[in-house]
Amino acid sequence: MDVCEMTVLLSIEDAHTLIWDALICSGTLPENAKYLTDAILDTELSGLEGHGFYWLQYYCAHLRSGKVNGKAVPLVEVVSGTSFRINARNGFAHPAIELGFKHLIPAAKEYGIAGMGVYNSYNAATMGFHTGFLARAGLLAIGSTNAVPNLAPVGGKTPIIGTNPISYAVPASNGEIAFLVDQSATQVAWTAVKLAAEEGEPIPIGWALDADGVPTKDAEAGLAGSMAPAGGVKGFSIGLLVEVLCAALAGGNLGLDQGSFTENDGKPIGNGQFFIAIDPNKFSGGRFNQTIEALISSITSQEGARLPNARREANKVRLAKDGIPIDPELLSVLKDFA
Repeated sequence: MDVCEMTVLLSIEDAHTLIWDALICSGTLPENAKYLTDAILDTELSGLEGHGFYWLQYYCAHLRSGKVNGKAVPLVEVVSGTSFRINARNGFAHPAIELGFKHLIPAAKEYGIAGMGVYNSYNAATMGFHTGFLARAGLLAIGSTNAVPNLAPVGGKTPIIGTNPISYAVPASNGEIAFLVDQSATQVAWTAVKLAAEEGEPIPIGWALDADGVPTKDAEAGLAGSMAPAGGVKGFSIGLLVEVLCAALAGGNLGLDQGSFTENDGKPIGNGQFFIAIDPNKFSGGRFNQTIEALISSITSQEGARLPNARREANKVRLAKDGIPIDPELLSVLKDFA
C-alpha cells in the first residue's frame, strides 16, 4: 500500500481484502460476497471512480441498518426452459444475478436465446460487469437495471425514471470480450453530479437541469432538478425501455416507488434487472466471429478511433501495475466497516 499526497494506491490484493472484509463484517454471507467483491474490484480496476469504492460505503451502511439483507438467499422460479424469474428477497442484486446466470447460460446455449428478470433487488452497480460475464461464457448479452427517479421527460420538470443504464457485451472467439457498451440514459452518471456537489465544484452545462428545467452549472441545483438525458429525447426513450424491462417485465418497483440508493431510510430499494443471453452460433450460421472481427477491424484501423470498453481494458492493465487510487477519507470509512 503506497500513500500519495492526495490519494492512497492499493494493490489488487489489498483492494480485494478491503472490499471483502467490509462486506463480511457488515453482515454479508460469504457466499453472497464473492461475485459482489469481484464486481466492485473490476469496477475500480476499470477506472470507473465513483462507482466502486464510493458505493461500498453505502452498501455497508445499508447492511448494518437492515435496508439490504446480506444474508438473503435468492430464489429461482423456472417459468420455462428459456425464462427465469429471480427473487433477490431484498438482498444484493449480485448473488441473485449470479444464481440466475447458472440457469440462463445453459438455457441460452441449448435453445439459442434465454431471458431472466430479477426483482426485490438492490443496486446492481456496473451493468457491464454482468454482461461481460455472459460474453466470456460465449454469449451475446444485453442487461439493464432501473433506478430511483432523477430524469424528467423531455419538456417536463419532474423526474420519472432513473439513469437506467443498459449494457451489451459481444463475445470474442477466444473466450474474452470483443467489445462492450455500458451507458446510462442520462448525459453522465448521477454519481458524477453528486460528487461535484460534495466537493462544491461546478458542473458543465449539459449535465443537469435545475428545478425549473433550465440547464445549470450548479451541482446542488442539478440534484434538486433533473439529470440531462443523453441525446435529448433519445436518452429518455432508452431509459423508458429499461423501466419497462425492469419494472413491468421483471417485476421490480417503478423508480417512483423505490427506496433511496443513498439514504438509510429503512426502505428496501426493490428495483429490477433484466437480461437477455443469445448464443451467436445458433443464429449466425457460423459466421458470427468472422463478421465481428471484420467489424472491429473497420473501427480500429482508423487513426484515433477506439472500440467501446477499450479505455476500461487499458485501465485494468495500468492500475493492476500502478495501484488502485482511493481517497484517504473514504479508505478510513471503509476500514472502519471492515
